[in-house]
Amino acid sequence: MANNADFLKSIREMNQEDLKARIQEDELRLKKLEFAHAISPLENPVSIRNLRRDIARLKTELRNKELSV
Repeated sequence: MANNADFLKSIREMNQEDLKARIQEDELRLKKLEFAHAISPLENPVSIRNLRRDIARLKTELRNKELSV
């Protein structure tokens, strides 16, 4: 749980451009993971779920920043 709190704290400190860049990087990483998982099962398939959730958190924080401007 502490890891999640650290992640949330770090994304709150990012500006909009950094958030957008991080979202693009993570979405690309997600596509690669899903493709690798389709070819041969991943050792830890939960990592796909966790990455999807992290992307959602990033998008939520980006949206909050856009609305607060």
